[in-house]
Amino acid sequence: MKKNDLFYQVALSLIDGIGGKNARLLFMYCGSAQNIFQKWTAEQFYKTIHGIGEKTARKIESQKKEALKKAEEIIEKCEKNEVQILSLFDKNTDFPDILRNYEDSPLLMYYKGSAKLNDKKIIGIVGTRQATDYGRDAVESILNDLAPYKPLIISGLAYGIDIAAHKIALKLGLETIGVMASGLDIIYPAEHKRYAFEMIENGGLLTENPFGTIPDARRFPARNRIIAGMSNALVVIEAQIKGGAIITADIANDYNKDVFAVPGSIKSEVSLGCNLLIQQNKAMLVNSGAEIIQFLEWDNSQKVNKQIQLDLDSLELSEFEKQILKHLKEKGQTQVDILAYQLSKPIQELNPLLLNLELLNLIKSAPGQKYSLKN
Repeated sequence: MKKNDLFYQVALSLIDGIGGKNARLLFMYCGSAQNIFQKWTAEQFYKTIHGIGEKTARKIESQKKEALKKAEEIIEKCEKNEVQILSLFDKNTDFPDILRNYEDSPLLMYYKGSAKLNDKKIIGIVGTRQATDYGRDAVESILNDLAPYKPLIISGLAYGIDIAAHKIALKLGLETIGVMASGLDIIYPAEHKRYAFEMIENGGLLTENPFGTIPDARRFPARNRIIAGMSNALVVIEAQIKGGAIITADIANDYNKDVFAVPGSIKSEVSLGCNLLIQQNKAMLVNSGAEIIQFLEWDNSQKVNKQIQLDLDSLELSEFEKQILKHLKEKGQTQVDILAYQLSKPIQELNPLLLNLELLNLIKSAPGQKYSLKN
């Protein structure tokens, strides 16, 4: 098996305690996953990288061999089952760009499907597992309104509102993606297998978990952050006071997403969560998809692109500074470590170039070492 950097990224993702945040730190200092495994020692990790403690460093060292072995098995299964491995750090994969700037973004995701995960309008729909006819009717009404705009519909493949969103999207000819809390080989709940197979042909299945992962309780909130992060807007239809839909809405608010909620009867327990989101100004009350379209300005063909239009050839900048501007124009706000990796530039060499562009009033910085074009 050819051991490229993606192979080592799969191995890295299998080490306990290595999520997106730690992976970013390791990549920033080591330059690649292969370097992490082949060129750095545990002592170098914790003595050099602020944020990587000795315990984590020792885990990397002690689990390397087993992780590499498992990575081979996973990649072979992916190739056999036509599953794509999407990498946070690899610009050549279809990893959702919208997720790249969240600190808790997955390092890797496994994807089987036909839908493109970038350059589309993406609407997340979540709600209770105990859906009523009112909730299912609301899903159908909203998706009927949205259908002419061909959005990608994402949800969690669960009972209730989730599966209603997937089924209605399929009926309307909309692509739909199920974000899973398990490996791709374990469809949960099993009753939804036939819809899952249909979605692969008309959307897809997506997870951060490798083959064989059982959907235990802790994986559902992790799954919810992917739904929230990938959505341009999140719609909550029937939700109890506590549960996965409310968790997803809270995460979406933390990510500064547009959140909508369909109100329900004050006597219905499965609408109390939606009503509370509206009452607490955590979601905008909507009664139809037309209101969502209006709020998101999908009908405004004259909507101005907020990113400045740069004539790169007219700027007296170095070729690499132009590359930075071109990247930010195409990808939007990007964290400095991701930018360094995608442009193959050491971070210590990139920082002064970013400072110069900021002084020229061409880019702006944001908390978390994020950069974007100046409006």
